Amino acid sequence: MSRLEARKPPLFISEPLTKDTVGQSLRLLSGILKSCYGPAGRLKQLHNGVGGYVCTTSHSSAILGRLPVSHPVLRVLTASVQNHVSRFSDCGLFTAILCCSLVENFKSLNVASCTVAKISKHLLSLCMDYLKSEACACRVPVDFSSLETLLCLVRSILTSKPACMLNKPEVDHLTTLILKAFMFTVPCHVETNAVLGKCIIVPVKGRRVVDSTVLPGVLIETPEIQLAKPLAVKRSCSNVIKVALFCVSMSGDLFDPEEGTMTVRHGISLEMSELNQLLNVGKQLVSDEVGLVVCQKVIHPSLKQYLKENHVVAVDRAGLSLMEPLSQMTGSKPIASIHLLSPGCYGSLKDVRVESFASKPFVHLIPNNTVVCSLVLCNRNETAWDELKRACETAEHVLQLTMKEPLALLGGGCTETHLASYIRHKSGSLSTSSFKDIDCSRTQYQLVADGFCRSLESVARSLNHDDGEILTDMVYGHCWFVPSGFPSDSDWSDLVSNCGCGINGNTGNLNWRLLQGECVSPLTQDCPKEHSVKAADFLTLDCFAAKCSGLQVALETANLILDISYVIEDQN
Repeated sequence: MSRLEARKPPLFISEPLTKDTVGQSLRLLSGILKSCYGPAGRLKQLHNGVGGYVCTTSHSSAILGRLPVSHPVLRVLTASVQNHVSRFSDCGLFTAILCCSLVENFKSLNVASCTVAKISKHLLSLCMDYLKSEACACRVPVDFSSLETLLCLVRSILTSKPACMLNKPEVDHLTTLILKAFMFTVPCHVETNAVLGKCIIVPVKGRRVVDSTVLPGVLIETPEIQLAKPLAVKRSCSNVIKVALFCVSMSGDLFDPEEGTMTVRHGISLEMSELNQLLNVGKQLVSDEVGLVVCQKVIHPSLKQYLKENHVVAVDRAGLSLMEPLSQMTGSKPIASIHLLSPGCYGSLKDVRVESFASKPFVHLIPNNTVVCSLVLCNRNETAWDELKRACETAEHVLQLTMKEPLALLGGGCTETHLASYIRHKSGSLSTSSFKDIDCSRTQYQLVADGFCRSLESVARSLNHDDGEILTDMVYGHCWFVPSGFPSDSDWSDLVSNCGCGINGNTGNLNWRLLQGECVSPLTQDCPKEHSVKAADFLTLDCFAAKCSGLQVALETANLILDISYVIEDQN
């Protein structure tokens, strides 16, 4: 007789943030994420305890998706950041680092968590109002009639991921390709409900990055097609290639026994009956002047041969991921049954060709109007290719977000230090009535505001990984990096040339100060000056929508964590 173990009562943990284990885990997570941040970030190798695939990355989605987090408080933080990344693809590390820093700084204040939440929400509203105002000096308008700003935006994303292992010519080449691919997905004719197309990434590993290219249409790898022979494709009377798109198996396999039973008369072969039905479908396709058949699954060899004899190109095993872009590109409706074909389900193509990349044959489907394109992405090895694919997908999503809201923010830590300067100025000039509305004292407000500003500045400090000094100027509120190895009494004007984002040069009289987390910076300072923000070569930019969301998610998650009074864990 087996012994039954008595159920254990749940474990109640009160005030979890006061426990040393939570503080240590939070600092450890913050340290891991900070060390990955920016173009000079340190790479992380992630794999499970029994071996298997090793992921080398500095990308937030890859790290948080593979990093085991056990404490419930930290799981709240990682879940919030992962949700932000799933919606915006960018600024994941910014969000996580800022949230960790906010929790640490706010926790150290002798202010009630409910008061901290009210004050920090007011600070967030000041930031968002400023970022969305015309007077904001750290945002850049994006003009889609000019490529300069868009190129800077894409280049900033690629250079922020060192695991891609790209040199400058490779970054420039890929930046142009990604922007070209994005332009392919923008419809030529704007309609009321215009929908962007799709860029399909085709993997080619073990080749030079500069061998990457972008082509209009879809590339489908087809090992059985011979490169030496040109495709004989049947065309309709209007000189276009009719396309039939099947999302059902055409292999001739019988039904799954789990779906039910079937009674068959003696002497009838189900296999032959299914094959005859497939051949009847083939005859109708030929009769309807179809020139290309694409199947998501497998096509029976006999049907393939019949279609080939009638100059119909058959491509199978296309996969589920290609069904939607193929339907969008050709105008065809995926056919879900081999027993019913409607002439209205066919689409059309301009041409079908055979291409070769890395000695692999591909069928190239060329559309009449390009809304879908294929990015043939090359890199030296699998690790670098995986990271590059993530960076390219992020860049594509950022361009889509930027088209919806054509703005960008200055990168390189400058937006963070500029916002900190702005908040210090605003918090020092609030009226007494404002404190009454928030229901707090001036001292409480200034304490929380200083913690908020130091958290923003800690994100900027995370970009430095070489023990050099980090400065901020008192004129524009931008971030400046001093190379390591120079004595502390050196003249900073001789050591810096441009700010972190690259928009400001060392013009002198900028009144720098050190950006140090342990020192409380003065709360009252002049409002940072506005300047003419114009995109220049190699300007570092961040996605406006992603960073604004990251700022909001980080602060709201920090307030949520600070408000946790109990953690209840089931021990069974």
